[in-house]
Amino acid sequence: MLRTAVGWHIELEFEEDSNRTRAAAMVRLPDGTEMRSHGYASRHPSDAEQPRVGEEIAGGRALNELAMKLLTKAHDEIDEASGRRSYPLAP
Repeated sequence: MLRTAVGWHIELEFEEDSNRTRAAAMVRLPDGTEMRSHGYASRHPSDAEQPRVGEEIAGGRALNELAMKLLTKAHDEIDEASGRRSYPLAP
């Protein structure tokens, strides 16, 4: 039987102009930690305006950075709990 023990709240916000999209991501963890990251996308002048595509690229980049921060946090906690240096966690 599966049981949900915790939940994470993740927010993504976007700022856009005609050529750039900026994404800000934030996760709140059950231990009270808040982690933030950013991602950017630029539209080439010859490309059609597609705001959704810019959001997907910028959002994906922000979430990728957030994922790396979460992996680093987990790796540091493993090292702290074990008292030794462990192998880095990979995405």
